Amino acid sequence: MTAVIVVAVSELGKHSSFWGALLASLPLTSLLAFVWLYLDTGNSQSVAALSQGIFWLVLASLPLFLILPALLRLGVTFWPSFAAACPLTTGVYLVLAWALTRCGIRL
Repeated sequence: MTAVIVVAVSELGKHSSFWGALLASLPLTSLLAFVWLYLDTGNSQSVAALSQGIFWLVLASLPLFLILPALLRLGVTFWPSFAAACPLTTGVYLVLAWALTRCGIRL
């Protein structure tokens, strides 16, 4: 399933960045995880907790989608841009996890 989605995003992206981005932005993994979690446990509270955790952590992933294109537009080639954007995004995850803990939000 994952391979099909990755290939579809790549192929759509070759023809239209909008359609490729649209498919990539769909929360397919999260939706499948909600269904499987509920089918395995029957516990809607677990699904609610997972959904809330995903919400907070998606926020930390958003800078990747700003950093990577900014570096590429500045003329930095793909691999160095990618190599810089990933650890910066990891840092944002760590800062967000710390901030959520300080605000009393447990994931």
